[in-house]
Amino acid sequence: MSSKKVVTVAVLVTVLAWSTVMAVLGQVAAVATLLPSLGLLVQQIVQALTGPEGSRTPAGTGGSHTPGGPDPAAGDGTEPPR
Repeated sequence: MSSKKVVTVAVLVTVLAWSTVMAVLGQVAAVATLLPSLGLLVQQIVQALTGPEGSRTPAGTGGSHTPGGPDPAAGDGTEPPR
């Protein structure tokens, strides 16, 4: 596992452990507001541990934009009406 993944997992596990400590100490309201982000946290830990070692597709490769062609995000180049 790369050092970047090790650091990521360490930070995520620390946040999860801190949330558990808050729940044990009776800070249930704080934990309840954090539940959506804790769900995302668990998902990120799983992805970091099971994901491929290689990097993702570099910027500028893949996608629907072709070099020299129109930029789909730019629209037709005209300003919208006011």
